[in-house]
Amino acid sequence: MQIKTPDIGVDKATVAEILVKVGDTIAIDDSLVLLESDKASVEVPSTSAGIVKSIAVALGDSVSEGTVLIELEAENEASTAENSAETVSQSDPVPEQSAEAKTEPKAEQKVEEISTHSASNSSSSVVDVQIPDIGVEKALVGEILVKVGDSIEVDQSIVVVESDKATVEVPSTVAGTVESVEIKEGDTIKEGVVVLKVKVVGEAAAQTTPQSVETAQAQPTQATPTDVKTSASSEPSNRSTPSVVEIAVPDLGVDKATVSEILVQVGDTVEAQQSLCVVESDKASVEVPSTVAGKITAIHVELNQAVKQGVALVTIESTSTVSKAAAQTKATASEHDQQAKPAEVAPETAKVDSVAQTETVTGADKLTAAQQADNAKVYAGPAVRKLARELGVVLAQVKATGPHERVMKEDVFAFVKSRLTAPQAAPVAPAAVASGLPKLPDFSAFGGAEVKAMTRLQQVSVPQLSLNNYIPQVTQFDLADITELEAWRGELKANFKKEGISLTILAFIAKAVAHLLKEEPYFASHLADDQKSVILRKEIHMGIAVATPDGLTVPVLRNPDQKSIKQIAIELGELSQKARDKKLSPKDLQGANFTITSLGSIGGTAFTPLVNWPQVAILGISPATMQPVWNGSGFDPKLILPLSLSYDHRVINGADAARFTHKLTKLLADIRTLLL
Repeated sequence: MQIKTPDIGVDKATVAEILVKVGDTIAIDDSLVLLESDKASVEVPSTSAGIVKSIAVALGDSVSEGTVLIELEAENEASTAENSAETVSQSDPVPEQSAEAKTEPKAEQKVEEISTHSASNSSSSVVDVQIPDIGVEKALVGEILVKVGDSIEVDQSIVVVESDKATVEVPSTVAGTVESVEIKEGDTIKEGVVVLKVKVVGEAAAQTTPQSVETAQAQPTQATPTDVKTSASSEPSNRSTPSVVEIAVPDLGVDKATVSEILVQVGDTVEAQQSLCVVESDKASVEVPSTVAGKITAIHVELNQAVKQGVALVTIESTSTVSKAAAQTKATASEHDQQAKPAEVAPETAKVDSVAQTETVTGADKLTAAQQADNAKVYAGPAVRKLARELGVVLAQVKATGPHERVMKEDVFAFVKSRLTAPQAAPVAPAAVASGLPKLPDFSAFGGAEVKAMTRLQQVSVPQLSLNNYIPQVTQFDLADITELEAWRGELKANFKKEGISLTILAFIAKAVAHLLKEEPYFASHLADDQKSVILRKEIHMGIAVATPDGLTVPVLRNPDQKSIKQIAIELGELSQKARDKKLSPKDLQGANFTITSLGSIGGTAFTPLVNWPQVAILGISPATMQPVWNGSGFDPKLILPLSLSYDHRVINGADAARFTHKLTKLLADIRTLLL
């Protein structure tokens, strides 16, 4: 059995002290190692009892979540091996006939004991869950994560305790139903204090394996089919067992949405993160991905069906690896099922489902390494950090309401919901915009007409685009000489192509604009709701308009001011591909405070891009053309790039806009000035 590093709230930590040695006998919650990061020191407890077989880390090692720390040999396995050896040695001198005569009544007695033991364990009992050794004498209860009536699993976090040095989530040592909560937030606690009273049911399933081994030892001269089956199941190997996983509607940030497209069929084989269906609200269109790989066995929704969070979408038969211990337990449960104990199979099924759910959560991380590093600087517990990674939330952007400015789970949920429902705060509802227009005339007298439905993306865009009617926008036009820049790009392009990177002029423009937005922050700001102040953002998140067969979509390039042109080119390619493949997640479309839209090589000399509320500015780029430019004595051929900057006149003055585009043309004319 391996004891691994749990989620400790940071990407990496260092092994500062090893608290056990090979051969030590340890109990559940005994501290194994001391881990240190630049934020805190945490003692990692054992999740099982047994004897230390080997230590997989050394002092000074860097570890992360899932790193193997200790390998344990369960005490019952060791004692079973010893008893087996003793039984064999004692049975050698005994005649075969006599041994059979003696073992038969013992076998009957053991079977009787198993039956009695199982019957007694089928009844419930109440267990106290206590505070383990948390490395300090006293701590405060910062957050209680469960309530009376909740069903909890082994190792599920039940309470967050805080000291002046660290925040620790205390896991449950048993599975069952919470009968009572013995503490409250703000209480001072120490090791041994009772946290919960948990009602535990069906412990017999966990104890059948030793009983079965004893029964086998009592019958050394008999080899039954059951013995062979049990022996085969105990081979030290892993095997794959199909498990059924139900994929449900995730939190979309709205109460209801409609299933607009089903992308799979029963019998299809899907990969993890493959899109299953498209659900739409009046605010967004989102593809729901599969969290596991497997085969579709059932589809539970229909087109145009209204769904909400938690509604089952599809059922997938997934193949997950079951460990040796799990296989042994399952085989034992099957054996006892033949002995008229079918109820014991249920806990094992629940355990397999729990494994599948754990794998689902693990594969749902959505933050980049840089964003996870930012999260590590925020005061929050491991469960909150894990939730933030799954939802793609940067904790630095979340308003903390917990004690000592600690971010709570409720804060993360509130942040996600506010971001997804933000357009509802528009001054006029989209329906009012549509109803304000007169009804279309009848065209039957003029040759008739055909009604053709807009794409779902176009329909979803209508309310957002209609908000532009309430923005007094102006467009500033300018021309940039990119002759030298294009020549440099031509020199770099071949080497970038060898690495599979498409180096477009847009990467240079994004870098130049991001640099300029740090100097001119009002162009990346928002007009406050009271229209008496301006909200200045602390980071640059740039929307990049991408044309797709279904319409225009605007994924977000994160922090381009902090990235190289090469990294920007890579991410632009990835975002464009995800947009065309309909793989963009809600996180990919949120948080922009400036937008660039380019006509590429389509054509045209200039255009008026629409400001995308709640932003206050957008830059349009038209195709570059060779034009004659007067140098004082003659004309030189120059590659000229037209720029169109639309802005909200309530926030930005015309002179400021002219200065912005003029600075941008200077940057593009000589990109080296970015280094100054």
